[in-house]
Amino acid sequence: MAFHSPQQIAKNAVEVGVKKATTSVPTMLVLGFLAGAFIALGFLLDIRTIGNLPKEWGSFSSFLGGAVFPIGLMFVIIAGGDLLTGNMATLPIAYMARRITLSQVVRNWFWITVANFLGAIFVAFFFGHVVGLTETGAFLAKTTAIAHAKLNDSFLQAFISGIGCNWLVCLGVWFAFASDDIAGKILGIWFPVMAFVTIGFQHVVANMFVIPAAIFAGKVTWMQYFPNFVSVFLGNAVGGALFIAAAYWFAFLREESLTDSKQKSKAA
Repeated sequence: MAFHSPQQIAKNAVEVGVKKATTSVPTMLVLGFLAGAFIALGFLLDIRTIGNLPKEWGSFSSFLGGAVFPIGLMFVIIAGGDLLTGNMATLPIAYMARRITLSQVVRNWFWITVANFLGAIFVAFFFGHVVGLTETGAFLAKTTAIAHAKLNDSFLQAFISGIGCNWLVCLGVWFAFASDDIAGKILGIWFPVMAFVTIGFQHVVANMFVIPAAIFAGKVTWMQYFPNFVSVFLGNAVGGALFIAAAYWFAFLREESLTDSKQKSKAA
């Protein structure tokens, strides 16, 4: 199974970042909605898989949930979607390569955050609340337990957890860039995403599903959710922009970027 070198993956990521930075707002809203819904469906599958497993199974049930959750990112990468956490790496590396502006990064992150939230809320309300998939028996207890566990983290804990999460999620995206065939992309996505879910790290878009699902069930409030959203958003941003984008730009693209900059300066 052929794969691209780490340097080529970094170059591919830059091109993806440039393309995303120039996407129209209507397209971002559609693709962002789909991505938010896809991640929510992965989390819903996780809850429905482990919701009524016996407590004696312990951390093995976390592994089972982690094993099915990656379907959400597979949908995003293969079927098409625009996910905030992946964009927290691809747009910063394009910015570091001096291919896009900081305002384009902010523009994309803003609209994709809105769209991801709408997609995740759609699944939480209609499938979780109206259909009752997160509000019956053991599944309600599991949804509530997961939401409370996330909300009980301090701001610093949630921030650091967010860093760990998006370090792994963006590695899944990186692995998907490494392959040109579907089987390679699926395998590349599965391992890092399974790891972050099994460990229990916090993902801002996944939280857009599970915490509102608990809110719709009357178990937590929107005011409780807001500090978590901010801390996890910031942690995810650091995980993607610093531990992936900046690290690989420095290792593989920095000299090329500096050379291009010098050539442009001379031409001017």
